[in-house]
Amino acid sequence: MKRSLFPYIQKDLDKKIVLLAGPRQVGKTTLSKTLIKDFEYFNYDASADRKIVNAAQWRKDTDLVILDEVHKMRKWKSWIKGIYDTAGIPPRLLLTGSARLDTFRKAGDSLAGRHFYYRLHPFTLKELKGQMDAEVTLKQLLKFGGFPEPFLSNSERTAARWRKGHLDVILRQDILDLERVREIRSIEILIELLAERVGSLVSYQSLAEDIGTSIHTIKHWLEILQRLFVIFQVSPFSKNIAGALKKESKYYFYDVGQVLNGDAARLENVVACALLAELNFIEDTEGKKTALHLIRDKQKHEVDFVVIVDKRPRLLVEVKMVDEAFSSSLFRFAERLGEKDLKSCQVVLECSREKESQGVRLLSVAKFLNNIQL
Repeated sequence: MKRSLFPYIQKDLDKKIVLLAGPRQVGKTTLSKTLIKDFEYFNYDASADRKIVNAAQWRKDTDLVILDEVHKMRKWKSWIKGIYDTAGIPPRLLLTGSARLDTFRKAGDSLAGRHFYYRLHPFTLKELKGQMDAEVTLKQLLKFGGFPEPFLSNSERTAARWRKGHLDVILRQDILDLERVREIRSIEILIELLAERVGSLVSYQSLAEDIGTSIHTIKHWLEILQRLFVIFQVSPFSKNIAGALKKESKYYFYDVGQVLNGDAARLENVVACALLAELNFIEDTEGKKTALHLIRDKQKHEVDFVVIVDKRPRLLVEVKMVDEAFSSSLFRFAERLGEKDLKSCQVVLECSREKESQGVRLLSVAKFLNNIQL
């Protein structure tokens, strides 16, 4: 499967360091090794590779050096900055990792101006457009999630075995590499609780009581899981919305197969993943600032997603299984947001026919995800 980031990364490698982040086993290494024929690959988790990397003893005449999980090196940003400032390019430098590599943005790190940053997501309908039928792709995503191995296996048994191993590595290796956390079992329970609450507003107080810890600890663990691309947060949007809720958020999984609370929640998670992937793509390739939010007011009117590009609402999306009656909340919030170019869509799994009313479109989930335009 050709990945949509391929041509962008390939072009940017000639200019600066490229950082490629994304969930574990999402296809970063496979993509990296297809970019340029002559490359050297090193995984910092492997002791033999680690010695070569620490000494920077790769072939200097190679076209590309791929450094996987190098963010686990102490002061890795200063180290790679020194190499880039001294030797420059070539060889081209590509760093990949299963934890977020952009956290230095918040700290004003010296890598600024020396890199391009990309996030690789699990498969989406739009990425596989032209490679698979949209309806078939959607069924596969709902059943197996978008990670390459379970998605391509088309086997529930293989997917279940992969999912267990995938989560075990994150819980017992990646988290320990990232933070000094001892309560691994408690974090595992937290993941199970979130998997049963996808699509619902999450109460930190309720999670803390269920697990027997503090709200502060829950928020810290949620941040760790986000940094490791296990979950992502969709928080409330409140600009110009009187009475909008500003506290409780929803959490979705990068691996749709983790969702345990029904087909409707899985469908909503598939849409959330696709919207986030598209927004990250726009941000990473065009430099625009993007965000994905929900809208809900104190009267419990709600729209599942509002897409923000350059601080302006661009799209409202409500997700339904079979109900083809328009959600009144779409009309309500479209009017209250007051954006001239705002688009509003209700996407339905079982859609007998498309229709439109007062600027709100109703169409199938498959068609919507196959042709996302933001």
